[in-house]
Amino acid sequence: MRDNDTKKPVPEAESDGIIEGRNAVIEALRSGTAIDKIYLAKGETDKTLGHIASKARGQGVVVVEADRRKLDNMSRTHAHQGVIALAALREYVSVESLLEAAAAKGEAPLLVICDEISDPHNLGAIIRTAECAGAHGVIIPKRRSAGLTSIVAKTSAGAVSYMPVARVANIPSLLKDLKKQGVWVFGTAADGQTSLYEADLKGPAAIVIGSEGSGMSRLVADTCDFLVSIPMKGKISSLNASAAAAVLLYEAVRQRS
Repeated sequence: MRDNDTKKPVPEAESDGIIEGRNAVIEALRSGTAIDKIYLAKGETDKTLGHIASKARGQGVVVVEADRRKLDNMSRTHAHQGVIALAALREYVSVESLLEAAAAKGEAPLLVICDEISDPHNLGAIIRTAECAGAHGVIIPKRRSAGLTSIVAKTSAGAVSYMPVARVANIPSLLKDLKKQGVWVFGTAADGQTSLYEADLKGPAAIVIGSEGSGMSRLVADTCDFLVSIPMKGKISSLNASAAAAVLLYEAVRQRS
């Protein structure tokens, strides 16, 4: 009998990045599976779930409490036992490695920072555009953000395999650190005082894309070196987050060519 014949088939849910049930999630944590986020039933005092939360946090995994209705809606097996994990399609990298990769190529760093992009389709599209534009990396926050899930991977058209993604606890702190390292930070804002075509994107640059609904948070906006506005000629006052990222990235490509 061939080895393949003796293996149990991977459940459809797990093959799509969703891991359900206490034993399955514990095993994923034990085996070192890259986990993007774990959802636990809110108000649950079960010792096993407490152990999962403790082990996950110890590994730096984001743990989110959610009501059972949300867990039921996420569940594919309808047997989640109060816990669902979302597997990451690839490992996250460090911000330092992104800067080192740019230096190794002899290029000024070009980074894309997503400030609470919660729609996985938008994040996937941004990663795809960043890869096509030759950016050196994408950075996302640990909380209130989509992660490297299967939906993001599909929307990115495979770009997650090539575009490194870093994840940080605090975006304003990251921006301050990047500025100390000589990276200029450009935030996108409808009321930005710097027109896109006046922005100098030839040097070390980090482009910040705000969330789909409210844009950049106030603290993030206050930390940017420049707030850049994209010219709007029509009746709609703003672009989709991924479209805004594409416009800025390709202006950077044009300037750097």
